[in-house]
Amino acid sequence: MDIKGQCWTDEESDGENESEQFLYGIQGSCAADLYRHPQLDADIEAVKDIYTDSAVSVREYGTIDDVDIDLHINIGFLDEEVATAWKVIRTEPIIVRLRFSLSQYLDGPEPSVEVFQPSNKEGFSLGLQLKKILSTFTSQQWKHLSNEFLKAQQEKRHSWFKAGGTIKKFRRESGFIAILPPSCHGGIMKYSEQRIPTLNEYCVVCDEQHVFQNGSMLKPAVCTRELCVFSFYTLGVMSGAAEEVATGAEVVDLLVAMCRAALESPRKSIIFEPYPSVVDPNDPKTLAFNPKKKNYERLQKALDSVMSIREMTQGSYLEIKKQMDKLDPLAHPLLQWIISSNRSHIVKLPLSRQLKFMHTSHQFLLLSSPPAKEARFRTAKKLYGSTFAFHGSHIENWHSVLRNGLVNASYTKLQLHGAAYGKGIYLSPISSISFGYSGRNSSSLHHPASLCRPIQSRFLQSRNLNCIALCEVITSKDLQKHGNIWVCPVSDHVCTRFFFVYEDGQVGDANINTQEPKVQKEIMRVIGTQIYSS
Repeated sequence: MDIKGQCWTDEESDGENESEQFLYGIQGSCAADLYRHPQLDADIEAVKDIYTDSAVSVREYGTIDDVDIDLHINIGFLDEEVATAWKVIRTEPIIVRLRFSLSQYLDGPEPSVEVFQPSNKEGFSLGLQLKKILSTFTSQQWKHLSNEFLKAQQEKRHSWFKAGGTIKKFRRESGFIAILPPSCHGGIMKYSEQRIPTLNEYCVVCDEQHVFQNGSMLKPAVCTRELCVFSFYTLGVMSGAAEEVATGAEVVDLLVAMCRAALESPRKSIIFEPYPSVVDPNDPKTLAFNPKKKNYERLQKALDSVMSIREMTQGSYLEIKKQMDKLDPLAHPLLQWIISSNRSHIVKLPLSRQLKFMHTSHQFLLLSSPPAKEARFRTAKKLYGSTFAFHGSHIENWHSVLRNGLVNASYTKLQLHGAAYGKGIYLSPISSISFGYSGRNSSSLHHPASLCRPIQSRFLQSRNLNCIALCEVITSKDLQKHGNIWVCPVSDHVCTRFFFVYEDGQVGDANINTQEPKVQKEIMRVIGTQIYSS
């Protein structure tokens, strides 16, 4: 349908047929009565030429001289695990809605920007981040667009055509689409496609690139600048915290337990990283917990209150918050920080997806690698193949690992055990070896003749939790095998996949070998082919 035939009045837009009208348009006599900026149709057609007809939808409000342009950003390029961690629907486009003057277009005010997914009603914090980025982008670019600019572009077009060029190629080569500002060769559509895969690399507030020891992590997050920390609580990105506490209680308990272990460690000045940045609820202009002024004693007091309430209260999130506020005003803000600062995707596995031979009910999917690292990992996997191996580390280290990644700690202040076989990430196909690195001794390991005896108390109450991760590792020549101790010096070649936690009274199997066919078969059954297929 000709774009000029699409028109809506306020009365026509009401009712059950609104979505159908919006998608397909209505031919009406009002189109002839409206003045449309001549560049508008050309720009919409340019979007269709470069993308597809379905990439753009138009809705006119003739009575108020406004128009909505919906740009449909296909996000099928995101991996399934990334989409899940970011809480976006991978099979549905993200809609960027621009509203501006129908008649003035470029000479009018800059457009307002909305970002949404039609079926994604809750928890779409990624849309808030993208809206902020695109609003800044349009405000910077729109002021450079005017009729004078268009005249210069028109002259450029004439020169192009005289040289034998086509209009479609001109649009692709010059990147000129006024509605999508020209500076980025395709404007908002192109800019959105470039920014979406890397949103985890930038602060959700200031949009400055994160600086981390081991590169970016999987989930988007706020940076440590004080101004950003203050602004963070007004952006709405914490709106999903209540849901996470209510539905992922065991994950929250695990995050709190990791935080406690790091804080109580004699090595806390080294491994308790990052230190919380928490706004004082009684004085929103100051930080109650500040990385520049570390107060471990006050932090311990607030954390004790978090643990106390989480142990006693099984009720709603609002009840948990109420009890925390009564006990310590900093307890709930600290809990929010513990949840929001976790930059890994960690979820409890249902019984049907658990590895039975690990002999614990506390099994989690753990993904921490950013999209770029996962892409490099898959490329290497196609070339060299991959296998699975365990990585054991004291629970006190995991507070940092979930926020900074699994780093090569050899010959650094983070190193706890020796590096007898050189620098790299240490792994083993044998469970007992990695259990040793996690702090468990051989007497606490499960052998075939004994029984697994899980305790029934609250997960958080145990003060002796041990953790072990199952990682996927690239089997290239870089992987050094010294018997059953493997060293991978290339951090890009190791990605966490599963995480297992053991309490007092729970024991693990010392005899698991990831290289045995039956073990590999079980691992692949649990993982499936949807996420990790190469």
